[in-house]
Amino acid sequence: MESWAGLDLPPLSKSFEIPDLKLFDTASQTIKPLAKKNDYKIYVCGITPYDATHLGHAATYLTFDLINRYLRLSGATVNFVQNITDIDDPLLERAERDGTNWQDLARSQINLFRGDMVNLHVIPPDHYIGVVEAMALIIESIEALVATGNTYMVESDLYFEVHSDSKFGSRSHLNQDEMLEIFSQRGGDPKRAGKRNPLDALLWRGERPGEPSWQSPFGAGRPGWHIECSAIALTYLSRKSADGESENESIDIQGGGSDLVFPHHEMSASQCALITKKEFASHYVHAGMIGLNGEKMSKSLGNLVFVSTLINQGVEPAAIRWALFSSHFTKDRMWNQELLDDSIDWINRLRTALSRVDVAPTTPAITGIIRELSENLNTAAALHLIKEWIEQSENGEPSGLESRGEAGEFSRALDTILGIAL
Repeated sequence: MESWAGLDLPPLSKSFEIPDLKLFDTASQTIKPLAKKNDYKIYVCGITPYDATHLGHAATYLTFDLINRYLRLSGATVNFVQNITDIDDPLLERAERDGTNWQDLARSQINLFRGDMVNLHVIPPDHYIGVVEAMALIIESIEALVATGNTYMVESDLYFEVHSDSKFGSRSHLNQDEMLEIFSQRGGDPKRAGKRNPLDALLWRGERPGEPSWQSPFGAGRPGWHIECSAIALTYLSRKSADGESENESIDIQGGGSDLVFPHHEMSASQCALITKKEFASHYVHAGMIGLNGEKMSKSLGNLVFVSTLINQGVEPAAIRWALFSSHFTKDRMWNQELLDDSIDWINRLRTALSRVDVAPTTPAITGIIRELSENLNTAAALHLIKEWIEQSENGEPSGLESRGEAGEFSRALDTILGIAL
């Protein structure tokens, strides 16, 4: 599937040191550095295209855009893979509700998502893969799991025994009751009769009347949610060690919103572990949820704020980035008009400051921004440094020729490092 238009990132002077990136890892519950490498492999779960891009989506993809930018800034190559779940129950249900073809609905929402990502200045993934186009790869991965002897049939449906992975549960840190409750809320079927364990994951759903299906060794049907990402990630991010020795992890980062920690990422990781006989990722990184005016933002509540709506109202994409960077990416945080208005004001002040002939020193500000991002993407602290630079420039501080900054350098740095392009 086609990604969106690429970006030309302005070069940053090589005089700036790029510290190793530290990120919070959900599995270890610690902030730990990414191993120093020449190439990184990142997999981020994409949208199910039955609705437009809301601010929760934006917060997630901006988080991983920052990581992508930072690693590229260090001189490394980044192989970034993102999927699209273009066949799933919510998509079929929305298409039936609206009286439209599910493929047409998916196509329209994917196109809208691409446009939103372009507007938000997000680096496109190297591989943008839809489930439908990856069906043969998914079937191969299911066959690999069947070969381990840890699958079984319930009527026409094929399941994976999640506890065949000895580390199942170690990435999400939930007890059994918590798992069962969340599993039932997020597409699972813990009460289905015939399952060996209520938490076992659906690998292949046998054909149902009126639903699209594909032929497979397990019968006609379509894949379960978790194996889709497992198969796409392992196919497009398989790592071969330069010295020929096996590595402990398959990829560097498995990412997405915090609502994917369980069951999706836990189960995907377990499936990959059985297939590859090694841990799926060195870091499991998750972005917090976005609420609206003190309440959870969700489709069921009907209070979603869409990126395209804001942009059509004239909101500058840079202001959306600024607003979502105002709090730490791991935290659940609220969106409101006051936050947006404040962000718009700072973007306008930044643009005015960058148009000045004399501006505050830029080298220490850029150095500080890089340092703050290296420490678990501390965007709030990075924005504070930008605000200080704006205020110093507005006040004409300092005034000596030897201490003046370069507005062009600062503008290019903000574009490259933070994706704030004016």
